[in-house]
Amino acid sequence: MSKHKPLGKKLRLAKAIKSNSAIPAWVVLKTNAKIRFNPLKRNWRRSSLKV
Repeated sequence: MSKHKPLGKKLRLAKAIKSNSAIPAWVVLKTNAKIRFNPLKRNWRRSSLKV
C-alpha cells in the first residue's frame, strides 16, 4: 500500500485499528460476565476491510 493516503482513508483505517481491541476487564465485571468478548473483533488475514 502506498505511503501517502487520502485523509479519509487514513481516518477509516485508524478507526478500524481502535475498534479491533478487546473489551476492558471492568466491563466484564460491571455486566456480571454477560458481555465477555468483542463480537466485532477482526483478524487481518481472515476478513478484509471495505475502506
